[in-house]
This record gives sequence, structure tokens and C-alpha cells, in this order.
Amino acid sequence: MVSQSRQRILDIVKGCDNLPHDHSSDPAEATKSYIFKLNGFHDPLGYIPRSIVERIAWSKWWSLDHQERSITLFTPAAATTDARSKIVEETLLKNKELGTISLLQNWRNETFPVYGPEGQVLLNVERCASALFGIVTYGVQLICYANHEDGPRLWIAKRSEKKQTYAGMLDTTAAGGLGSGTMPIDGLISEAEEEASIPAETVRSKAESMGELTYFHIRGDKAGGESGLFQPEVEYTYTMELDQDFIPKPKDTEVECFRSFTVGEALNALKEGLFKPNSAIVIVQFLIKRGILTPENEPGYDEIISHLHRKLEFPIFIQPSL
Repeated sequence: MVSQSRQRILDIVKGCDNLPHDHSSDPAEATKSYIFKLNGFHDPLGYIPRSIVERIAWSKWWSLDHQERSITLFTPAAATTDARSKIVEETLLKNKELGTISLLQNWRNETFPVYGPEGQVLLNVERCASALFGIVTYGVQLICYANHEDGPRLWIAKRSEKKQTYAGMLDTTAAGGLGSGTMPIDGLISEAEEEASIPAETVRSKAESMGELTYFHIRGDKAGGESGLFQPEVEYTYTMELDQDFIPKPKDTEVECFRSFTVGEALNALKEGLFKPNSAIVIVQFLIKRGILTPENEPGYDEIISHLHRKLEFPIFIQPSL
């Protein structure tokens, strides 16, 4: 990994929460996108870049309003979640066949939920296509550490060089998306076991919540697929103390290796830009929770907090973390 110029902590969190905060007066104009809507519901559900709108072959169920810059899924008033989801899936599969959207070639047969204002699931969207619609996605992130005489040492993962997204960058101990119908603790257990060989019973008994992070990311080239896509997210973050003799081990092909970092080493890696963007902010959250980053020693502390806990303009649903 090549070291880059060192960044401030504020720059790091702004690199993840990188949609300008002053766009909300006219989001369609400010973001040069179309607002994704569902008939019968007032709230916008996501942002779709104009370039994507122009390249997708929309079926009869979709209504494009170029003046208002909106695209609305129109289904019968009595349509169920499954019925709406099926229409979206058919549209996406048709475009996958056409081959005009590279992101759709990463089809995973997993879905992310789209919530309404009452916390109800309005529809489910194929995971690889979530960024095409700019819907809110959900994930879990775990930082494992062991206490030593010189302070905590964090177990940091190095992503595989073969991964399609953020190849070779540093990551938290375990992380992953929360698919439809998955509770945060269950997602955490699954990711910890798959990526770091940590037994489920250890996670259930030792994991502690650091709370949720909310941010709005505009994807760059390292995210894979088309760049400039919108990705608002809610991350459930956790810490877990491990015994000094326990060493996480990669169990799947997503992680190349683990390394034990001192707090100072983790901070240096952060400032050198070596972490995946949404993993970087979890490290920042950890350092804040441990009292290492404080209003007294970190310039722009209040602004840092605002980027870690952004108010999203789309309906979100927060589940119990544990």
C-alpha cells in the first residue's frame, strides 16, 4: 500500500460523508440526479444520477418526469412488498441482459430493504443495484481489540487484492451489509465468523455496541462499477475485547490477513488514507469512544461528529443493535 499525504481527521470523515450538506433545498438540481419515488408515498427514497436514468430501459411501471427530475414506480394501491420488489427485479434483470450497466454484472441474489416512513418495508432491491437507486443501505462493522500494557491493540483486516471494491485497503475486523430481514446482531455474528473465524458464542457474549453511524457517500472509482452513484448508509458499529492469545484468521477470500495495530499505528494509517472510507469512520468512532479524540485535542471536533451522525433525508429504520 502506497502512503499518501497525511489527512486531518475531519478530512477523513468528510471523505466518507462527502455529499455536500447544503444540497437539501433542491436536491435534484444540486445533485444533478432524479429523485426515486414510490406512488402513494410522499418521501423520496433515493437519488438516481441522470446518466443512469438515461441508460436504463424502464418498463411500463415507471414514470419519468424530466421537469421535476423524478422517477416513480407506479404499482396498484394494493400492491404488496413482494409485488413491488418483483417489478424492480424484472427491470434490473432486463438491463443486466442488455449489459449497459456494469454494476449489474455483480448480481448477488441478495436484497436490501427500502423502508417507508412507518418503518415498513416498501420493497426489496437486489444488493448490487442498491447504489443505482441511491437508497439507504445498512451494514455492521466490528472492531476487535486486546488490552496490553501499552494500551489496546486493534485487529485490522487487509482486504484481498482481488476484491472488486476497495481492493487491498485496510478494514475493520469484520464488516458486511445487512440484507433484508437480517437483525444487526445476526449480521454481526455471520460476518465475524465468515471473515475472522470468531465463534458465534464469543460475539453474543462479548460484543458491545458503539451505536449507529449515518453518512451519505458518493461512490468513487475504488467502489467498483459506475462512479458517482449515491450511497446513504446506516452502520451498526461494535467493539469486542479478545484475549491476547486469540488471533483472528481469514475464513473466506475477502480478507488477505489480519494485523495487530497499536492506537498510534491505526491513527497513522487513517491519516495516510489506507482505510476503506466507511471503515475509516468506524476507527474514528472507536477513538472517540475511547477518549483518544476529544474536543480539546482534535480541531473541528463538532464538525467531525456532524459527519458521523448525518441526518438522512430518506426514511430509515433503526433496529435494536443487540
